[in-house]
Amino acid sequence: MRETFNELISYLRNPVLEQDPNTDPKYRLKKFFHTLVISIISIGLLTPLLGLVEASGLVDMENHAVAEMINQYSKIAVFFYAAILAPLIEEVVFRAPLTLFKGKALFRIAFYCFAILFALVHLSNYTITNNVLILAPILVAPQLVLGGYLGFLRVRFGLGWSILLHATYNGFFICLSFAGLPT
Repeated sequence: MRETFNELISYLRNPVLEQDPNTDPKYRLKKFFHTLVISIISIGLLTPLLGLVEASGLVDMENHAVAEMINQYSKIAVFFYAAILAPLIEEVVFRAPLTLFKGKALFRIAFYCFAILFALVHLSNYTITNNVLILAPILVAPQLVLGGYLGFLRVRFGLGWSILLHATYNGFFICLSFAGLPT
């Protein structure tokens, strides 16, 4: 897992449009699961920041689109939307175009821009206030990090892998919320 983590960090520092030549399914599944675990741990490390925002009372974290969706719809509908539909749409919008950007500098700019846009879209989960806008970097930090990880898998292994990671990641956290555990 350490090797995958180091590869991710190196890639995020200098993203390049280069597929992984190793197409062995076992290798790719191992990298996929490592990236999933790293994603979950990374977000776990960012959770205290979100807790500070909540404790400050500057942003109403209870008034969140996902929480409202969980209260309004059946678990099956929420799971379908969060773990299947949203990842599919978001990956097609934010990760599929990455391979269209040829040239080292252009690709790098596109990679970072798509990760940032992906994160910023998730501000729509909050009621937009001045505080939400000011605290946006903290509020969408988990999505920014995840966007980088998803971009890594998309470029290295293909769009299907980033969709799978996104779906599994969302599904994991939705299932936690169904169990009443903090997410």
